Amino acid sequence: MTQDILLTDLAASFPTLAFDLKYATTDNITGYAIYREARALLHPEAARALQKSVEVARLAGFTLLIFDAYRPQQAQWHLWDACPDADYVVPPATGSNHSRGVAIDLTLMDGAGKVLDMGTAFDAMEDLSHPFHPDVPPQAQRHRLMLNAIMLAGGFVGMPTEWWHFELPDAQRYPLLEDRFGCVAR
Repeated sequence: MTQDILLTDLAASFPTLAFDLKYATTDNITGYAIYREARALLHPEAARALQKSVEVARLAGFTLLIFDAYRPQQAQWHLWDACPDADYVVPPATGSNHSRGVAIDLTLMDGAGKVLDMGTAFDAMEDLSHPFHPDVPPQAQRHRLMLNAIMLAGGFVGMPTEWWHFELPDAQRYPLLEDRFGCVAR
């Protein structure tokens, strides 16, 4: 683990982003606020990729709404307790790519600031959350495809079980980071 990497504060660096940091609220799979601070941080390389995605989203008339970015390792235990399924939550002993600062959870908002329908809510740990699930209504599937295209344009890759999760390729090559802000006790 390393502490010497200076993470980018997304609110300070990206004034056009919108934020609904779910793990600083009760609106997440645990039902309680995990984070003691509502902060969205990213590794500088991920922040550079996000800048490209922000620009592509703007060209298409969308704004990115951030749900989560860097995640303290301690927080992973809370998520694992709520959903001990490795298809959706990385086991804490492995370490989440969020805890490396190179993963981000997000969605799209239209030009009027309305969150687009993606077919499921964020943190819906179910088959329908898989990015290309055949039972997702066509309009929500188009929204998912647009989000995928926007994030791919920045250099991110998605994962097969969560439409909202994107990370840098080869994310595991980045070191796990020391916790940058606190979480509630487990």
